[in-house]
Amino acid sequence: MHFVSFGISVRHRVISLITISAISSLGFGQLRVATWNVTNFGSTASTVRQNAFRTAIFGSFEGRSMNPDILIAQEINGSAGATAFLNMLNSAPGQSGQWAMNPFSDVGDSDTVFYYRTNKIDYTGLANIAGDPRDTQRYDFKLKGYDAGSTTNPLVSLYSSHLKAGTDPNGEDAQRRRTETRNIRTDSAIQSSNGRHILIGGDFNVSRSSDLGMKQLTDASITNNSGQTVTGGRFFDPINSSFTSGGAAITWQDNNAYRHLHTQDPYGSGGMDDRMDFILFGQTLRDGKGLEYVGSATAAYGPTWNDPNHSYRVWGNDGQQSVGGTMTLTNNQMVGTTIANAIKDSIGNTGPTVTGGHLPIFLDVKVPADLKVAEASLNFGTALLGDVAQQSVNISNAVNTALFGANGVQSSTFSLSLSGTGFTLPSGGTVAAGSSIARMIRMDTSTTGIRNAILQITDTATGQMRTVNLSGIVAVPEPATMAVLGLGLVGLLRRKRN
Repeated sequence: MHFVSFGISVRHRVISLITISAISSLGFGQLRVATWNVTNFGSTASTVRQNAFRTAIFGSFEGRSMNPDILIAQEINGSAGATAFLNMLNSAPGQSGQWAMNPFSDVGDSDTVFYYRTNKIDYTGLANIAGDPRDTQRYDFKLKGYDAGSTTNPLVSLYSSHLKAGTDPNGEDAQRRRTETRNIRTDSAIQSSNGRHILIGGDFNVSRSSDLGMKQLTDASITNNSGQTVTGGRFFDPINSSFTSGGAAITWQDNNAYRHLHTQDPYGSGGMDDRMDFILFGQTLRDGKGLEYVGSATAAYGPTWNDPNHSYRVWGNDGQQSVGGTMTLTNNQMVGTTIANAIKDSIGNTGPTVTGGHLPIFLDVKVPADLKVAEASLNFGTALLGDVAQQSVNISNAVNTALFGANGVQSSTFSLSLSGTGFTLPSGGTVAAGSSIARMIRMDTSTTGIRNAILQITDTATGQMRTVNLSGIVAVPEPATMAVLGLGLVGLLRRKRN
């Protein structure tokens, strides 16, 4: 909804700018998460509007496309509208049968729905978080492309929220937003404590980071609606554009410095003057381990739309418009003329003096590595005292690169350690997605005896560990063997004398 006058030091994995530029253009690798308030989309949406959505979502300009793997949509009108939007996605060119949605659950005066690609996402459930005038939904999922027993397949909780509208950051509407976001934060703290990664997206209806509702999501500590102190489940702005470097709150509304982040009213009477739509995430997506935002979460966004430090994009906002103006339709630098007009037409706006809808947002996420070892055990058999006894262990990064692309999966840097004695280990290494590496393990044959130990292969970022049982025997040569060896030695000495 638009409001018009008449109505921290963190450890962070640095992604190279070349990599960000390459994989933030098309959502064919990694994992792309998008949110869009689709402005009262219902089952009676016109063919023109549906075609416009298809072009806006899947169209390409200069190698750039929205093309998400997950899309949370707000302002869906009922179960019939949810199904109609799903059918629209699956009827787009090249998309047949690729999309599914959560079982529909009504949340209030308009609905939110989780749409996802079935080849990448394993949807596991939803929960409704009480809100006013509408609930927030939490969608739980994990990823496909990992072994069944993988300990690094991330468990993710994604919230889709359409908060109470209203301009005053401290007034009655903001207080209602505060009640809503306190409930969200209480739940996100529980999910985080259970080892889940958390993200939230949607139409927050806030004009500044000091809004009472926004603060419940982003403050380090809050008091929830039950009077309890909550420190977990905190959300962060991926593009570090909610506070100044000195920690002061930022007002996005009517602020020209943040025009490239404005999402509200791209084609309506109010014009683009607000950053009302967001994607935020928890600490685990910016700690340099496992599931990770593609970009520098400590770098502020801008000053142009194509900041190479970030995969976060407000799709269709190229920053050419003045504050309060409409989005650029002709020669839009980000999406081109065709997609820009498709975004405008997707709003379904028959009365530009009334409403102008919202722009979609997306960001990219790199998925965790998954160590796999080909050998469950290495049996060195019986080796003689002083012999060389060695075998190789083959280590791979087993995530399915056909789903996420080689650049969309973290490399695994691993170490080797031994529980027990009797074997000598090489150094660890790094294995890229879809690749394998061999390491040679040697059994100590300097003394006789039975050898038993456990080789531990550990990802230094995620702590994932794979183990291999090592066993063998070192024996003294039999007398006959010793006699043969002795005769050989005598013969050698005789030849030397001669």
